[in-house]
Amino acid sequence: MLRERVSDDIYVFASDLYAHVTAGAVVYSDGAVLIDTLAFPSETEQIRDFLENRLGAQVRYVINTHYHADHTNGNCLFPRAEIVGHRLCRERLDTTGRTGLERARQQSPALAGLEIALPKILLADGPLFLHLGKKTLQLFHTPGHSFDSISVLLKEDRILFAGDMMMPLPHIVDGDIDDLTRSLQVIPTMGLENVIQGHGEVVLRGEIDDAVRSNLRYLENLRKRVEQAIKRGRPREAMREIDVEACGKSRIALNGLVTQLHTANCLALYDRLTRGGPAPAAGSPAR
Repeated sequence: MLRERVSDDIYVFASDLYAHVTAGAVVYSDGAVLIDTLAFPSETEQIRDFLENRLGAQVRYVINTHYHADHTNGNCLFPRAEIVGHRLCRERLDTTGRTGLERARQQSPALAGLEIALPKILLADGPLFLHLGKKTLQLFHTPGHSFDSISVLLKEDRILFAGDMMMPLPHIVDGDIDDLTRSLQVIPTMGLENVIQGHGEVVLRGEIDDAVRSNLRYLENLRKRVEQAIKRGRPREAMREIDVEACGKSRIALNGLVTQLHTANCLALYDRLTRGGPAPAAGSPAR
């Protein structure tokens, strides 16, 4: 696991074991807030040890940016913490999350001791604020990657923990392309110093606008190419032929995982456009 200090008392942790998934921590006078956990308990335990034993900051809140297992598997490792998330996050964890964890435990002994721990402090319609010492955290709904996705703005530091709303390659299999476009368009208006992606490297101030534009162009190109294929009467499996680089993204990011994510995007968008509604939730490499 990699650890990076991005500002005073603000840390980012990136997994070596799964898809460069990230978690973050904000240390304040009475403890720490953990924003997401990592997919495997061994890495989340390293975060806990760093915060509670090395820094002496008990984790008092765990914020889930969305319900996907690679961001929530470690909830249960913080039994004294309050878990925070969108009301849809709680609903999905309590249903899809339980089914998925049971299946994953059978496949991976490393997950054997995990249990689902549900958010109890819930975001619904408007933003939710946590005032912790000199830090103010603003939690707000940013759907698109999934319908329950939220982001966390550290107001004083102008740092945004964007969850999977911001990734090296946008991913819409469990969400909606229009929602994600609207969520991304908000980022350049916020005057940010850093954006912490749900997977991948920290985006620095001078890179933020270009990174957002790149993601928006990808979504636009994706839509155009899938729509063109549908108009030509191409079958669903032909969506696998749409190249990620033709949509404006490199296939190298996330150790090549973007190719799988892109193919899943193409298939999900085809399903949505041909069925006239949002693509259904489905398994994907980033969940």
